[in-house]
Amino acid sequence: MPWRHPSSSSLIDLGKRYWLPVYKPRELVLDHGLGSRVWDTEGRDYIDFGAGIAVNALGHQDPDLLEALTAQAHKLWHSSNVFYTEPPLRLAEELIQASGFAERVFLCNSGAEANEAAIKLVRKWAAGQGRPPERRVIVTFRGSFHGRTLATVTATAQPKYQQGYEPLPEGFRYLDFNDAEALEQAFGAGDIAAVMLEPIQGEGGVVPAAPGFLERVRALCDAHDALLVLDEIQCGMGRTGTLFAFAQEHIRPDIVTLAKALGCGFPIGAMLAGPKVAGVMQYGDHGTTFGGNPLAAAVARVALRKLGSTEVLMNVERQGNDLREGLARIGRELGLFEAIRGRGLMLGAVLREPHKGRAGEMLDYAAAHGLLLLQAGPDVLRFVPPLVIDDQELAEGLRRLHAALADYAGASTCQP
Repeated sequence: MPWRHPSSSSLIDLGKRYWLPVYKPRELVLDHGLGSRVWDTEGRDYIDFGAGIAVNALGHQDPDLLEALTAQAHKLWHSSNVFYTEPPLRLAEELIQASGFAERVFLCNSGAEANEAAIKLVRKWAAGQGRPPERRVIVTFRGSFHGRTLATVTATAQPKYQQGYEPLPEGFRYLDFNDAEALEQAFGAGDIAAVMLEPIQGEGGVVPAAPGFLERVRALCDAHDALLVLDEIQCGMGRTGTLFAFAQEHIRPDIVTLAKALGCGFPIGAMLAGPKVAGVMQYGDHGTTFGGNPLAAAVARVALRKLGSTEVLMNVERQGNDLREGLARIGRELGLFEAIRGRGLMLGAVLREPHKGRAGEMLDYAAAHGLLLLQAGPDVLRFVPPLVIDDQELAEGLRRLHAALADYAGASTCQP
């Protein structure tokens, strides 16, 4: 008797029964993908405008990634960091060369771990400067998102992620994003060791740093002997049109964190340390069992090379412009968006009144029309498709988005 795939309903029932219910997935089960399309277990296809939350930057089943993964899988899966293996050594060298500022790399498994390592490095550096604990404050910005560990969720200046996890670690201070004057005043306290920020806030609404803001932050950090930490976990690796987002700002950070697209779907994170902090951590100061795994590093080496290629970066610029124009057309016709913001293929459509708070509802309409989409808070639709999306897939995705939002708009006008 031929094998039959389990029904999506039976699989969804397993999730509802056994998963810790910290997520609320859409009622579908994805099965396989190719390029910028995925298919569910019922055979329905979807244009992928979410890319696994900006992770699958080279789409699905990229042949070079598959080749790197399978070649390494036939050699060595894991050894731990008490032995050297070639893939993570080569990856570290290539990340340093690509960054233009770093001297050392710490490889880990996720963005939260990369940010956790950055926070520890800041504190270790400040301690080495003779600063007491109360003078090791890290400034972050409201609307930020830096992870789910206890330290990174505290760095995340959004109370909704922190409620119920008190007492939170001390030593963080929150300011309004893009408010350089407030940051200058905060430095007056004399207790700031670092400023940590996303060049483009992702989960917080796809909010870019204002022109000149990062340069001002860099200048203030220099003036007050503080570190500049850039979280490029979502906006890095080519997503904004350059391999590193900070390259467009003409600054040199002290620390940069990466994850998501670095592995294009294979879990990996990295913390890059510049000359001011490269020698701070020594033997026994930090560690990881799986970080720098040979499989992950082998995949990330290929991803790094391809994501930094002229071909991919030019596609980001071209498709980013087309996506922005397409969203603007839909917004004008349906009257749903008040602004389109972001850079490259990291865009957010900000909802007008009275549609604010209904982004999640719109995602359901999108899925029903064969489009995978994300939100960035309740008021913003987030668009982070694969960086290799082609003209046909982008046009089809916009067509499906228009149909989905037209249905939403029609249903909204019918409501009493």
